[in-house]
Amino acid sequence: MTLRLFLAIPIPESAAARLMSLESEVPGASWRTAEQLHLTLRFIGEVNEAVAREIDTEVGRIIAAPFEITLEGAGSFGGREPTALWAGVRTCPPLIQLAGACETSVRNAGLPPEPRRYKPHVTLAYLYGTRDVEVAHFLTDAAEFRCAPFIADHFCMYSSRATRAGSHYVEEAVYPLTG
Repeated sequence: MTLRLFLAIPIPESAAARLMSLESEVPGASWRTAEQLHLTLRFIGEVNEAVAREIDTEVGRIIAAPFEITLEGAGSFGGREPTALWAGVRTCPPLIQLAGACETSVRNAGLPPEPRRYKPHVTLAYLYGTRDVEVAHFLTDAAEFRCAPFIADHFCMYSSRATRAGSHYVEEAVYPLTG
């Protein structure tokens, strides 16, 4: 059996409620539910159970202290053919270090390196046939978005299962940040 996995920091309810307030009438947008919101550290993809166990072992060796995260601003991926809307993260060196440690752990478990540069964000919506001008309106409206800071004191390994109602995420492992 294979699992589709990723490592992420869960978003607390108060921050999720604030993120959900950004939902607006963007044609072609499929908005994420509060339960689907997370701050990805490393997308892993499809792996078998043995590889998943090896990743869990490697990630379990990460030592990092809790840190503060502030969500702010918004953006999109895809340029002229936008594919997603996201909320940004204020510059946070401990977050970048944790993502780097996750990358190292996944590589130590035998997976290839992530080819894209890490861009901390929380995906708000996936876009289907949305025009860039419609995204520009959303980005103008969301430009001043700010969320009260929250403490990241753990991160998780999640599995993702596609359903008719969208992706369903299951917490497979929890990794405390105790420093």
